[in-house]
Amino acid sequence: MKMPNPKETEVFDANDKVLGRLASTVAKRLMLGKSVVVVNAEKSVITGDKRGIILKYKTRLNLQEKENPEHSPYWPRRSDMLVRRIVRGMLPYHKKPSGKAAYKRLMVFNGVPDAFKDVKPIEIKTKNPKELYTDYMRVSELSKLLGYTRE
Repeated sequence: MKMPNPKETEVFDANDKVLGRLASTVAKRLMLGKSVVVVNAEKSVITGDKRGIILKYKTRLNLQEKENPEHSPYWPRRSDMLVRRIVRGMLPYHKKPSGKAAYKRLMVFNGVPDAFKDVKPIEIKTKNPKELYTDYMRVSELSKLLGYTRE
């Protein structure tokens, strides 16, 4: 995977950001033709009841087409790939050429790569998870519960 030029990309820090709001903002920037990098993907939060979130994603993992299971939707377990898949769900045309090109301009990382340590991330206005009135869980917790183990 070729690392994009830090000067030509928009960098978003997902640390303590609500994943849905982050994903919709990133998808909008991608559809405008910008190249986007999301760092600290494992530290973003999903709001809602923990049991409900886990049940929702576990049922998505178990979805299979009876006739040909290879045609079933694929949901990753690794946190950076999970965030990438959630952003793809926000892209309106991910099956058309414009959406595919937008999706190729997206890069998601766990942690901060050396190339982007000096770049100041774009700030998204969301509430801090501790200020929310609902329950929440981190994407890293969800990926562990879905069965992802680090090598």
